[in-house]
Amino acid sequence: MAKGRIHSIESMGLVDGPGIRTVVFFQGCALRCLFCHNPDSWDFAAGKEVTADEIIAKVLRFRPYFERSGGGVTFSGGEPLMQPKFLFELLTKCRQHGIHTCLDTSGVGLGDYDEILSLCDLVLYDIKALDGADYEKMCSLSIERTHEFAEALKRIKPATIVRQVVVPGINDTDEYMRALKEYIAKELPFAQSVELLSFHKMGEHKYKKLGIAAPLADTEAMDKEKTQMLCDKYFSKGE
Repeated sequence: MAKGRIHSIESMGLVDGPGIRTVVFFQGCALRCLFCHNPDSWDFAAGKEVTADEIIAKVLRFRPYFERSGGGVTFSGGEPLMQPKFLFELLTKCRQHGIHTCLDTSGVGLGDYDEILSLCDLVLYDIKALDGADYEKMCSLSIERTHEFAEALKRIKPATIVRQVVVPGINDTDEYMRALKEYIAKELPFAQSVELLSFHKMGEHKYKKLGIAAPLADTEAMDKEKTQMLCDKYFSKGE
């Protein structure tokens, strides 16, 4: 039985897929995104070691709450794909219990993508940047890692929602949104929808606690109305 390390479990997630979700946050992430609001999830040695059966037992206790809303379980992070064997076992057990599963991912992991995606009812694919140089500046890692995952997405074609965090002065322009729309149309035409998420400052206290300088400490939170305007302009249904 595979063991894994988790950061935490949230029983009433409302923005992590359809309905009410039980959200399992995995510990560990290879990226260092400038806008990350969970730096406490980076360290692979931190968190709590658990078995898949221990997680499923907790999920089943929450099942009466999330099933009434058409919800399920979302595996988030950190980055779930950095623990592929553990994630695969959890997805398998959820499938056996008839539980709707959602994978929230940056697409940067350690492989087994086809097998994992074949068990996902929904994928929330978080795009960080489109250009290789911009991606490396944003995440401190090569864009090729997430491109490998995108190729698996194109092979398996699970139900997919593309997500993009919008940061003032970095990607909140019409030029970037046009490029994002063109990329999705070309590479991920099967995506059901696109969600633009406003950069926020709520994780800065975690940086202070860890003694790390927040990379975007001098950047204002993204105006939610502008984010919605960009979403309506470029990604509303029928566009």
